[in-house]
Amino acid sequence: MSNKNPLKKTRSLLSGGKQNIVIIFAAIVLFAIFTLINPGFASSGNLLTMTKSFVPYAILALGVTFVIATGGIDLSIGTVCIGSAVLAGAVCGTGVSADEGTLWLTIPIILATGLVFGLLNGILVAKCKIAPFIATLGTMLVSRGLTSVISEAVRETSSAVKYPPTGWFQKIFTNLNGFPIGIIWVLALTIICMIVMYKTKVGRYILAIGSNEEAARLSGIDVDKYKIIAYAIGGTFAGMAALFYTASNPSLTIAGGNGMELDAIAGVYIGGTSTTGGAASVAGTILGSLILVVIRQGLNIALSSGSVVSATNITYAVTGVIVVGAVMLDVLKKKAAAKVKIDPAPAKEKEAEKVAK
Repeated sequence: MSNKNPLKKTRSLLSGGKQNIVIIFAAIVLFAIFTLINPGFASSGNLLTMTKSFVPYAILALGVTFVIATGGIDLSIGTVCIGSAVLAGAVCGTGVSADEGTLWLTIPIILATGLVFGLLNGILVAKCKIAPFIATLGTMLVSRGLTSVISEAVRETSSAVKYPPTGWFQKIFTNLNGFPIGIIWVLALTIICMIVMYKTKVGRYILAIGSNEEAARLSGIDVDKYKIIAYAIGGTFAGMAALFYTASNPSLTIAGGNGMELDAIAGVYIGGTSTTGGAASVAGTILGSLILVVIRQGLNIALSSGSVVSATNITYAVTGVIVVGAVMLDVLKKKAAAKVKIDPAPAKEKEAEKVAK
């Protein structure tokens, strides 16, 4: 079947492919450099801050990995992430002193909002045949505007939506008595995503669609159905990411989601998932997200004292270079693979010589 090659590639990446090894080595080197520049970078307080930043981006990236594996993209996950939390907070009337029942109610609303936008994206791409970039750009704007309008109408104010800064919500999603509990969630979700991607029909069909959509269709796969599933996963994970982001940042505005999708997508590309689909590395996605957080926080600390250069702008530039490099590596790998397929003559000649001897 046409999805055999992509499955081999994904398992190679999963089991510790060269790209993942390079990412791990680079992260260790960068961590050491930033620690030498400022010893405070390795402090427990800074590590906790980095973890809080890492968790929601990693979860966003895990979800969009399924979308990119189909050969698509989802630009709406950032605004859906924050918008779902803003909407739930406005509807439920959260605040600094919100009771437990109110906070519990926000969780299904946040997850359902993410799922709805994910399904909408999937339907627009699969059924309406709209290009993923255009479809998700549209839903990005819709989610930003719609959640803002609804929340302002409900609360009759445009001020930030607030959640309690401490309590059980934080203990479940960010800080359990000083331990960054979000890491445990990321590990659990990573294992689940690996199982779904590599061991289930859903993952195999998603990879097959990304590898060769027409071949997948001819082999009997319901392409539209599994594209919708991929986008639904991406939307649901955007909702899950909102829980962890909100626990760490209890004062929310809809503009807070701007750019989150770019960091998540960058982490996926850096981690080795093919830009055109058909090959995905779930473990690489986590590593790609990790190295981006190390770079961002390291530059913030290194450039914080008396520098005239904005750490944020430098981070964008460095991230852009890394993403372009990752995409170029993916292109080169595909060219090399295509060359091997096109020109099998040398291998056949060697085999003939062995037989002759």
